[in-house]
Amino acid sequence: MTVAQRLQTVNDDHPTLPNLSLFLIGMMGSGKTTVGKALARQLTYRFFDADVLVERVAGQSVPEIFAQQGEAAFRQLESQILSELSSYTQSVIATGGGAAAEPHNWRYLRQGIVIWLDAPITLLCQRLQGNKNRPLLQDVDLPTKLQTLMGERRDRYVQADLCITVDAQDTPEAIATRIITQIPSILKDPLRPIIPDTLDAN
Repeated sequence: MTVAQRLQTVNDDHPTLPNLSLFLIGMMGSGKTTVGKALARQLTYRFFDADVLVERVAGQSVPEIFAQQGEAAFRQLESQILSELSSYTQSVIATGGGAAAEPHNWRYLRQGIVIWLDAPITLLCQRLQGNKNRPLLQDVDLPTKLQTLMGERRDRYVQADLCITVDAQDTPEAIATRIITQIPSILKDPLRPIIPDTLDAN
């Protein structure tokens, strides 16, 4: 069943999304957690932060997982969490910045609507400058690293069903409202296809 088919009732003012979850993807610092919480409040959905769930399962913080087990171990845990969350309904799920870059994760993301929060690099730099909790951003030139990561991930991000541009003046509540008003467009336009290698098993 397609996402469009599972969107059972929509009205002009507020879409109702029975048996459907919303997955937020995008770069670190794009606001997935804060927007996700606002979106969940407006829809009266549950909210889950995938990174927080990874930390609970591992019994370690994300930086500790990277330092002691490596990025591959983190990505494996992240995929396990997404696999579990993909069976949930009426939930808003904030994914890690690199989750959508892993092809096999798209089989989980495609169980709901995928929304890309697209923030400019300048805004990401403002938000992430001096942040010590981002393992991939330590001891690097921040703008250069973010540009590199975006270049590596953009082809995955653009597969999202909705792309929401994030500006510095936007509040989480305003972005959440914009998402809700744009969800009906999914009924009018074909969903973005999964590119072939996203179907390959790892």
